[in-house]
Amino acid sequence: MSETADTAPQLNALAQYTKDLSFENPNAPRSLTNQNGEAPAINIQVNVNAQPIQGDDFEVELKLEGTAGTKPNLLFSFELNYAGVFRLRNIPQEHIGGVLMVECPRILFPFARQIVASAVRDGGFPPLYMDPIDFMALYSQRVAEMQQQGKPS
Repeated sequence: MSETADTAPQLNALAQYTKDLSFENPNAPRSLTNQNGEAPAINIQVNVNAQPIQGDDFEVELKLEGTAGTKPNLLFSFELNYAGVFRLRNIPQEHIGGVLMVECPRILFPFARQIVASAVRDGGFPPLYMDPIDFMALYSQRVAEMQQQGKPS
């Protein structure tokens, strides 16, 4: 192995897993018929958290929460906490936050998206395929908020 390979930045996904999944269809079977013909309002919230495990290994959690419709006519709601263990090597300290909060969720998102689509489909609705998420924009927004509050990023 060359010396360059030993010092090159590396990001490895060691594991991916569902930590928590909840799907609710509170008004079934009434909710399964579209009575007014309109598409329901769909709201989705995204959160990313990262924590060190040991050494170069980190757990990154991608939390997706969503609803279709509003109470009392809520069609469905879901919560998914999908996570991965990532190994970061030879990445400068000032870039670790960006890698954990941008690159790792980019790796996790397609899998989490499919889990949500399947859960919604299995709940009796057409699958919900979420649009891609701009994790860089979310990270930049979070860093800006923390800087305004006077906290280190």
